[in-house]
Amino acid sequence: MAASKQAQLREEISKIPSWLRRPIGKASEIYTVQRIIKQRQIHTICEEGRCPNRGECYANQTATFLLMGLTCTRACAFCQVDKGHAPMPLDLEEPQKIADAVKLLGLRYVVLTSVARDDLSDQGAGHFVKTMEAIRQLNPLTQIEVLTPDFWGGPCVGEAGQRQRIQEIVAAKPACYNHNIETVRRLTPPVRRGAKYDRSLSVLQVVKEIDPSIPTKSGLMLGHGETVDEVIEAMADLRKINCDRLTIGQYMRPSLEHLPVQKYWNPEEFTELGKTAEKMGFSHVRSGALVRSSYHAGEE
Repeated sequence: MAASKQAQLREEISKIPSWLRRPIGKASEIYTVQRIIKQRQIHTICEEGRCPNRGECYANQTATFLLMGLTCTRACAFCQVDKGHAPMPLDLEEPQKIADAVKLLGLRYVVLTSVARDDLSDQGAGHFVKTMEAIRQLNPLTQIEVLTPDFWGGPCVGEAGQRQRIQEIVAAKPACYNHNIETVRRLTPPVRRGAKYDRSLSVLQVVKEIDPSIPTKSGLMLGHGETVDEVIEAMADLRKINCDRLTIGQYMRPSLEHLPVQKYWNPEEFTELGKTAEKMGFSHVRSGALVRSSYHAGEE
């Protein structure tokens, strides 16, 4: 069985097109970040998600921190992060540890994301705010973008609970509020188990209702079998709720246990989708095979 899986993995790797292969970046810059986050027992999605752009982002003084542990209470079929119903207790020192790391690394733009924590009464919204406050205390010039879960689960389920948690984070004035719809409506059930397409749209809609001045952002991950028309429909749905910014990238299968790639979209297709998105009114668009939700985040 092991030999069969190895052969399957080799075959899968051989199918990856040339435009998805790139050098990881300067080893010294990557090592510096890895050393600092390991010493503080904190995490970045750059490392946990094996992002192909992490070397470039580190060089541009940008990083995306993963809050509240490495175990997610959701079970999305595309995601590298571990799943489970019993995550570790919150590290109450994590906000300060991250603030220290931001200062040591001289980061000018930070993205804060997290695993879904349906086990917590506030879904972790308060932890986002505490981390933002700690970063600003030590790094007043650093801009902070948030990439949050949908804040739907937990003891207080429903629109009221979701709105309360989002409002708490919006009140902390992030530079941008990001929540990814990830895929098109038809493919949401198999790709994003535990999430719902309209529920994700509602996150961004609520942000704009509470504070229209905060830019909102979302991302699509292509390669699950979506059509061009479905992608355009998803972009139109985002514009209907005044989503400002958009990233479009290629899904890369993390392991044989994850969903297989149905299609590798080529660079020309990404370029055309990017042009379409700009015509639809998105103020900032990043569309390319290696684009991820935090790619060039500090350049808006």
